[in-house]
Amino acid sequence: MTIDNQFGKNGWTPANIDSQSGKTYVITGANTGAGFQATRILLSKGASVVMLNRNPEKSQTAISDLKNEFGEDAKVRYVVMDLADLSSVRNGASELLASTPQIDALICNGAIAQIAKQTLTVDGFESQLGVNHYGHFLLCGLLFDRIDASKGRIVVVSSEGHKIGLRTMQFDDMNWDKNYHPNKVYSQSKLAQMMFAYELQNKVRESGKDVSVYVCHPGASNTSLIRDSANFATRATWSIMVKLGLAQSAEKGAYPEVMCATQANLKERAYYGPTGLMNFGGPVGECKLESFVLEDTVLKRLWEVSEQATSHSWNV
Repeated sequence: MTIDNQFGKNGWTPANIDSQSGKTYVITGANTGAGFQATRILLSKGASVVMLNRNPEKSQTAISDLKNEFGEDAKVRYVVMDLADLSSVRNGASELLASTPQIDALICNGAIAQIAKQTLTVDGFESQLGVNHYGHFLLCGLLFDRIDASKGRIVVVSSEGHKIGLRTMQFDDMNWDKNYHPNKVYSQSKLAQMMFAYELQNKVRESGKDVSVYVCHPGASNTSLIRDSANFATRATWSIMVKLGLAQSAEKGAYPEVMCATQANLKERAYYGPTGLMNFGGPVGECKLESFVLEDTVLKRLWEVSEQATSHSWNV
């Protein structure tokens, strides 16, 4: 279901962005895919971008490519951060705070998907939940005061995959030790991200803080999200979708997150992304927000579980 698009029949595009000179954006997982394309778009508008990536070599290659395109003066750098390791998140956040006095938006873009066999992070979390949700939950908490001081934004990049599976949290077995399934666990991780965002909206409103929180999805975008760690059936299905043209470009997949980071007059209690067939692609605008995502008791319990898991109490 598509809600009337406030940006017209063609939806939101980067043409809607004014100059971003003097603004600083932080993006996780930005050396490839939609994160890299979001970086390109923001640099083209004069912004400064800090990429949070786990691979220094790939980060240096990405920066070299960006400076070849935008010039040596392009304001782009990276900080090493592995969302699968909470100590790395803490170290990276400390480095970022020491070097970045202003954060206009944090874009939670980095993710892993459809891991064929149950894998645990170094902190003992199921890997998809650990990277996609717990890593970002901690990162947002560590950077929150800096974002608040800048009257900035947090952008959570979820997925249409949140509609698959349980449509709630499996609190009695968050690691899915008993019934692991790559797609259902991915769905759980993306639903957790959304629920975190909407509960954060509640807490920001109650505390009078000055941070806006938006949720979006990239549609079906041709990125490296589906990796060798996915099972053969998933990789084969994705390959067919790409060959049939059902997957849009990584650049178009970046539009929703850039929109949520820059566009004025967006609703927070909303869900943005491509609005075409099955939300795979098409004009970017507001999509239907399912009621199960906003189940208040689940939102509150997930927040408590996440603070306990990450050993981080938010200042909000």
